Amino acid sequence: MNRWSVLAVAVSLLAAGCSKSTPTAPTATKPTFTATLSSQNEVPAIVGAEAGGRGTATIVFNTTVAGGNITAATADFTVNITGLPAGTPINLSHIHEAVAGVNGSVRVNLALSAGEVVVGPAGTVTFTKNNINVDAALAQTIINNPAGYYFNSHSAQNGGGVVRGQLVRTQ
Repeated sequence: MNRWSVLAVAVSLLAAGCSKSTPTAPTATKPTFTATLSSQNEVPAIVGAEAGGRGTATIVFNTTVAGGNITAATADFTVNITGLPAGTPINLSHIHEAVAGVNGSVRVNLALSAGEVVVGPAGTVTFTKNNINVDAALAQTIINNPAGYYFNSHSAQNGGGVVRGQLVRTQ
């Protein structure tokens, strides 16, 4: 074998050792999702005093990945809701599994306490919930197909949900 062949083999081996496909130790990743919330996205759409509800939810998954698989996950939620009457209690908030226009099962519950989230005098409320446990396999499923999941919040008057939006991955 000539010198150039030996050099080419050496460079190839070095490049292969530096490629991104080389297995690595577990690393933390932060897939991020948003949902544009509206009372008109609820099924059925909201009518009455709470029909003007809208807002956003930002959800950051804190995942641990090993061997290309998620092995653990938690989620951090930041929710902004506007257009609801002052004093409206937000009783529940969660991620459901279903496409737009279909109601689905709760998959990730924020576990709000009674009276924890109440719309203020200006008709707005912002709240955060951090370190919510998410099943590792479910986290991967949501990452793979965010449009198959929606976030919604429920009020006392609209127990089935007052604002809703499909998840969209932003990062």
